Amino acid sequence: MMVDFTLAQVGKNLSEAMRLLGDGQRELETGTEIRRFSRTSIPGPLQGDGQDVATILHLVHNLLHEEEENEDKPCRQMQNVGEQGHIALLGHSLAAYISVLDRERLRKLTTRILSDTTLWLCRLFRYENGSACFHEDDRDGLVKVCRLVINDRYEEYASEGYAVLNSKQPVIYQSATCRPGLGQHLCSQLGLPLSSLCTVPCNTVFGSQHQMDVALLDKLIKEDIDAGKLPLLLIANAGTPGAGHTDKLGRLKDLCDQYNMWLHVEGVNLATLALGQVTSTVMAATRSDSMTLTPGQWLGLPAISAITLYRHEDPALSLAAGLTSSQPVEKLRALPLWLSLQYLGHNGIVQKIKHATTLSQQLLQKLKSLASIKTSGVVSPIPPISGASLRDVLGSLMISIVEDENNSPVVLFKFSQEMSAASSGGSVEGYCVGEKEVLDTFNRWLGEQLAQLVPTSGVDVVELDDEGFCIRFSPLLTAAVLGTQQEDVEELVEKLTELVPVMSSTMSLRQDFREESHRHSASLTYVEEISWPGLGAVRYEPQAERMDESRRKQELEKINSELLRKLQDLDTDIIFSTGPEFGVEEDCIFVGMVTEDVDVSELVDTIAALGRDIEESGRLLENMTEVVRKGILEAELQLQKANKDKLMEEGMLRQLPLVGSVLNWFSPVGSSIQGRTFNLAAGSLDSTEMTYSTMAQGDRPSQQDTPTSSSKRMPGQRLFQRSGASSDSLSETSSIGPSDEKAQEESTTVSSSIHPTFSAPEPEEDSLHTASDASPEKVQESCEHMHNTHVEPGEASEERQPDGQEEEQSSR
Repeated sequence: MMVDFTLAQVGKNLSEAMRLLGDGQRELETGTEIRRFSRTSIPGPLQGDGQDVATILHLVHNLLHEEEENEDKPCRQMQNVGEQGHIALLGHSLAAYISVLDRERLRKLTTRILSDTTLWLCRLFRYENGSACFHEDDRDGLVKVCRLVINDRYEEYASEGYAVLNSKQPVIYQSATCRPGLGQHLCSQLGLPLSSLCTVPCNTVFGSQHQMDVALLDKLIKEDIDAGKLPLLLIANAGTPGAGHTDKLGRLKDLCDQYNMWLHVEGVNLATLALGQVTSTVMAATRSDSMTLTPGQWLGLPAISAITLYRHEDPALSLAAGLTSSQPVEKLRALPLWLSLQYLGHNGIVQKIKHATTLSQQLLQKLKSLASIKTSGVVSPIPPISGASLRDVLGSLMISIVEDENNSPVVLFKFSQEMSAASSGGSVEGYCVGEKEVLDTFNRWLGEQLAQLVPTSGVDVVELDDEGFCIRFSPLLTAAVLGTQQEDVEELVEKLTELVPVMSSTMSLRQDFREESHRHSASLTYVEEISWPGLGAVRYEPQAERMDESRRKQELEKINSELLRKLQDLDTDIIFSTGPEFGVEEDCIFVGMVTEDVDVSELVDTIAALGRDIEESGRLLENMTEVVRKGILEAELQLQKANKDKLMEEGMLRQLPLVGSVLNWFSPVGSSIQGRTFNLAAGSLDSTEMTYSTMAQGDRPSQQDTPTSSSKRMPGQRLFQRSGASSDSLSETSSIGPSDEKAQEESTTVSSSIHPTFSAPEPEEDSLHTASDASPEKVQESCEHMHNTHVEPGEASEERQPDGQEEEQSSR
């Protein structure tokens, strides 16, 4: 058989390109390639001589991964498209090659490709006698369908244009759970006013809160008809974008037939039409007038066009609406899907969709057994109240799921703290204040954590009007691309099991943290930050008075930043941070998730105590220069006064070198002048009598109050952990035990730096011996620190000495 050389070369070049781009991890490990194609070395103008294909592909590869190189991050590999993805990409290359054929050969080939693809899709998704429109934007198919309906319902539209719409304004109906911006996009593309768009609310009492209210839709249609408007088209969901719920398509189709309206259906649940067993709600989509499919997402095929299947008998109107094209090149959009469907085959396509639904069912069954996890589904009809309390009935409504919806490939779940789940230390009063907002914050955090811990699961966070933030697992949109397997679902449930207890304990202790913070209202201010997924936030307030606003703000920022640093240095599992990146509150201490054995009272006491120590230390350091200067001046005055008192007490004769020595030998004088100590914290000169009496009691270390209360903890007990915690809890949070001594040493150091004492010996010989024996190290340290600020008179400690030494002392 003759082989087209150019066609074979296209496939070869594509394979080589994919190999270089997808398997280029080894090139990034060589520094030569990185330096060669870094952004700074790319030439601005076009080079005169051309480059070969391999060099260009290397350049593209390095440009794709340059961000990871510059940020020194591990390079992320490209999406693993696999061989089926290569087939889809080959289709784009072949489409470009086929487009250069002569017109007759191109027409025959494109007609065959389009007809084959349309037939396979209609049979695969149970949509008999349908036509197909391929489009890049998944909304363009609906836009063209609307043009088709306008041309069909307004006979003179082709000749008169938009003027015919003035007689009867067209109305397009959509569900409140449709994709955001879909209706606005339709109106802008069709040139219709927004008044032509009618949003139908969902059920509020019975059925799913994500399903269109059929009775209300009927009422709205009648009102529009009475107002002289023309109901044109209804957009329904077979799998809402957020929750994956399906509208009552059967009843909606009957309503559309009654009012001669066009029914268009879209949604991820349409993929289940390819399965052997299909739910009745989704099967009703086969009766619709049109529906949009996205097989590229469902099957993991890159760059595959979306398809809109529709039924209409007039090909001229379809051509006018843009659903079909007379240009053969436009029909080549079906070529990548044509190749991919043949490569996968019917069984391969069904297997991929079935695998995704199996993953959803696996996760749903696992979630039903987890406490504090609520799965979102369609609420069943209210059961009889006899034999059950109203509270039990309402509780069952929140978690019951209709059997017909169990095959939905979309699973929604959220963390829902029960009131009875509060721990023994948690307070229930006041829990409902901002409960919904706090739960939304916790669920947003939970979804982000699960996405990071199990990236192959493909979970994301969605916000629903009625349920707030939920975690969504939609494997039909992610499993084929990420390669999600049952092991990934098991890992997802495992991580969820680890995170839920921490979230429950944190939620239960938030009120206790608030109350304990209010108990320290003199120094701590509780900050209500509902967007913080943790225990809460506090701010230490400076206690200094008579401080202007700018100075107070600087002091506030300084103290809280230092307090945060000290808290982060503590050996504990609790995370302290500055809060959300885009938070409103500033200069706050944000406390993260905690376990149930955390002693909130001790935690708050520690924060307050460390804040006070930091404030006092800072005040001491700031005033040190002024205090020392004033202390020196006062010491000089005290020294002069002491010398005068000594002169008056001893007389003039004792001041003479020889006479004074003789008199002191025969008649020693006991001086009544006392020593002084300089208190840096108070900036005052005090008597040393109390200091010597305290030091003479023995070498007992002073007991400093530590903010961590280490003396009350048992061996192995962690910081901020209650004494009644079990041994398992101790082992799980064993990051605090060794820090007790360190925290006590830091507290002692801070306290001793605030009130250091500097003393001088008494003039009596006995006092000297007593001070030396009691604590020589302290006396020596005090003397060294206050060498230049000694406040003793020069002769206050005079003893019996030889004549030479007496003369030398007197001269000084």
